[in-house]
Amino acid sequence: MTKKRWLILIPVIILAVIAFLYYENNAIGITRYQLSSDKLPDGFDTYRIVQLTDLHSKSFGKEQSVITRKVKKLKPDLIVMTGDLVDSRRYNAEISLTLMRKMTELAPVYYVTGNHEWGSRFPALAKGLKELGVHVMRNTSELVKLGDGEIRITGVDDPTFNHEADGDVERINEHIGAALEEADLSKERYSILLSHRPELFSEYVRNQFDLTFSGHAHGGQVRLPFLGGLVAPGQGFLPRYDGGKYTEGETTMIVSRGLGNSIIPQRLFNRPEVVLVELTAARGAASITQ
Repeated sequence: MTKKRWLILIPVIILAVIAFLYYENNAIGITRYQLSSDKLPDGFDTYRIVQLTDLHSKSFGKEQSVITRKVKKLKPDLIVMTGDLVDSRRYNAEISLTLMRKMTELAPVYYVTGNHEWGSRFPALAKGLKELGVHVMRNTSELVKLGDGEIRITGVDDPTFNHEADGDVERINEHIGAALEEADLSKERYSILLSHRPELFSEYVRNQFDLTFSGHAHGGQVRLPFLGGLVAPGQGFLPRYDGGKYTEGETTMIVSRGLGNSIIPQRLFNRPEVVLVELTAARGAASITQ
């Protein structure tokens, strides 16, 4: 190849790589799941829950217009945000609260903390969320009306606000215990848990939650064919719970790959994700990524 052709080809390759990396970090995909349970009450057709997680103060368009447009099209009945709404290194409460404000205009929003929220700035963030009408679930449980009955939503703090351990089983069980201390624990009622940490799945199973929403793993940051995610906090290399649907016994956990980045600034083969879970009377479960 001549020098002249190389001079043309190299800039083209560089631009293509830049465009690809931008796409991987910013093109939001939608993943859909359908779940059913005989514990769900009668009197409804489909209950649509949108999960957002790990925004890390990232902006998707002016006034979070890109995410807002995508979520609006999903027609959610409920929106859950499972932690790391802000980033401790690039803290920007305004960007994060803008997204939550937009979401509260679409559906009730339930939020739990991740490992990036804790610190001296968190009380102001929590106050801002509550002023927007967001349900800030800090080791608490609420009943949500659905059809002819109710389902229970429980939200717990990230277990490592003390910054001394990662994946503290004893601490997460303390949080779950506090959340359920005064709750009606009828086994006939469908129960949903919001918890940032997927690596604690065995504890969610042991506590008999029907459905858990989690994040934190960022999809493994880089996804490899046949292997999945490469690395995740709290799980290390080739994490078991990097993203997707996991079932053990009667418990299902949905792990979203999340929206933003933190320490590692680039995603590869692992686009940002919004999750839609449809609770219906139909049997079976499936997922589709767009």
